[in-house]
Amino acid sequence: MASLNSSIKSIPRVGETTGKKLLKLDIETVQDLLMHLPFRYEDYSQVTKINNLVINTNANVVGTIELIQNKKSPRKRMNITEALITDDTEQLRVIWFNQPFIIKSLKPGDKISLAGKVESDYLGIVMNSPMFEKIGYQGPIHTQGLIPNYRLTYGVTQKQMRFLIKQVIDKAREIIDWLPGEVKRDLRLLDISDAIQKIHFPKTLKDIEEAKKRLAFNELFLLQMRAQIARLQKESTKAQGIPFLEKETKKFVDSLPFTLTDDQKKSAWQILLDLEKSTPMTRLLEGDVGSGKTVVAAIAMLNVALNDKLEAQSALMAPTEILAKQHYEGIKKLYSDTNINLGLFTRSEQYIFDPRTKIEEKFTKKKITQAIKNHEVNVVIGTHSLVQESLEFKNLSLVIIDEQHRFGVEQRKELINKSGNPDTTPHFLSMTATPIPRSLAMALFCDLDISIIKELPKNRKPITTKLVYETNRNDTYVFIRNQIKSGRQAFVVCPLIDESDKLGVKSVKEVYERLSKNIFPNLNIEMLHGRLKAKEKDDIMNRFINNETNILVSTSIIEVGVDIPNASIMMIEDAERFGLAQLHQFRGRVGRGEHQSYCLLFTESQNKDSLERLGALVKSSDGFQLAQMDLKMRGPGEVFGTAQKGFPDLKVANLFDHILIKNAQDQAEKIIKEDSDLKIYPALREKISRMDTDNYLAG
Repeated sequence: MASLNSSIKSIPRVGETTGKKLLKLDIETVQDLLMHLPFRYEDYSQVTKINNLVINTNANVVGTIELIQNKKSPRKRMNITEALITDDTEQLRVIWFNQPFIIKSLKPGDKISLAGKVESDYLGIVMNSPMFEKIGYQGPIHTQGLIPNYRLTYGVTQKQMRFLIKQVIDKAREIIDWLPGEVKRDLRLLDISDAIQKIHFPKTLKDIEEAKKRLAFNELFLLQMRAQIARLQKESTKAQGIPFLEKETKKFVDSLPFTLTDDQKKSAWQILLDLEKSTPMTRLLEGDVGSGKTVVAAIAMLNVALNDKLEAQSALMAPTEILAKQHYEGIKKLYSDTNINLGLFTRSEQYIFDPRTKIEEKFTKKKITQAIKNHEVNVVIGTHSLVQESLEFKNLSLVIIDEQHRFGVEQRKELINKSGNPDTTPHFLSMTATPIPRSLAMALFCDLDISIIKELPKNRKPITTKLVYETNRNDTYVFIRNQIKSGRQAFVVCPLIDESDKLGVKSVKEVYERLSKNIFPNLNIEMLHGRLKAKEKDDIMNRFINNETNILVSTSIIEVGVDIPNASIMMIEDAERFGLAQLHQFRGRVGRGEHQSYCLLFTESQNKDSLERLGALVKSSDGFQLAQMDLKMRGPGEVFGTAQKGFPDLKVANLFDHILIKNAQDQAEKIIKEDSDLKIYPALREKISRMDTDNYLAG
């Protein structure tokens, strides 16, 4: 007898082949199958009599087979299965194309249920290729009622998925309901087993609504519980308070070659106040692309370094070597008139810059590791090498992570654990250029305080964004050629690495071949994608940074970070294939220098929604506004990519349901206040301990 943890192959009719197909949908166990939720429903809840059928509408018909036969179509050379169905009012002709096997399962006298579109031909009313099922003791599950539709993979049908789930739906009763009874009573939420049964096989629209409410609450409540526990841990943890050296910090800010925006000043002030506290700062610094987050981080790290007597150090970790080097070079310029030693620590490069002597010295890993441990370096900038190498700090007091969601939880913990002081925990600042609307940030990162930089520097030229149709492609190539003749460079972004005839989507390799051989044969063009080795990617990017390459054809790998002032063109193929938030990130790769920049959105799509999204990007340069629109259209998983570390896979929760978010927050606060160790809620405690590996929805 199969249990929740049994392999999916323990279910009848699931062999090795089907099991492998289901694995592509992350379905490995019976519980995984139950947690594979419908994304929509077809409403066949009303059975229509044959004499009441209306042409060009969907309908559910129940009747008896009077006649069924296979025959050949003389014109189209295809097999036709034709049946005559009757109820107590009229006859209906039903046709299936190229499915001769149907006649083996349906016989005259069988009572069947049909669901599909009602059409007409020269012989009268007809249903072409409807869903069907014989009516047996269980009743229909594919053609009557509210019929669930699931995300599928090649070789698995909706009918098959419903059949498999129907076989194991009773196992939902075995799922442990970890949600406290008083929470369910307060908010009138279903038991988890009822919610699972109703989400898959609802009898009414209200069943769907109630099931979704319970499952959405599960997701939001667990996020809030984790946040409350993190806050408790933070309050019981000691950090080294870093006094705010106002005079020295003001002198540094006044020496900058630009004026800080109001948002930069406010964010820096919030961080400096947090650093003074004896509990660790946990803050998220959100800033639109090009808004100047790095200088805010530099101000915080400067204040830490200026507290000489504390021997306090800071570390800034970036997701790539190129981005780490960029931060290092940028902060090196900012610190050029200070006495703060700056280190770069990556897999391939290690440097220490002393601004007093203006000497930058190349170090071995062993030598720089010793220098950091001896407090000969105040600020260290690096990649994941900071956690992978045998590196220790004298007194790591501030950890800054750029694009936090690109690192695993363990990597972040490892860096914090290298502090060198067992009695204190470093302050923590996370930076992201992904414009996360406040509602989403509160739900996903609700254990963090949030600072937002929306203003762009006043000297920044707006990027001209244009929609380009196929008819204007050649004219656009002429424009790009002229820009490159003027000394500029261009990015070309494609959705795929290899060609895909099935999707008709342009790939990096295809576009690279066309541009380098046919369109711009005299220009230096390179391609960049995720299958290249790290060193190859770095070398390609460095050649582009050094203006040795005119055009870089890339996948979305260039979405985060590199600052190339000379690049003035961002050309995006099949732009409708990307979300608004991601397109805005691409656009932010240009417009960093003194030259006018352009974002060219190529599309062949005629889809109204796609063109509306692209039109929004043409009109708006506000990343937060665009992310909000994208979130409403596609949900957080699509917008931010649930594959990115740090973003939970919210399958049901609507992040615009502010009432449910508030209810989840209130209930989590109440439970933690009454029982911070969750001693009276062992099932909840167990669920939370498994949160990073479990599905958020069930037990």
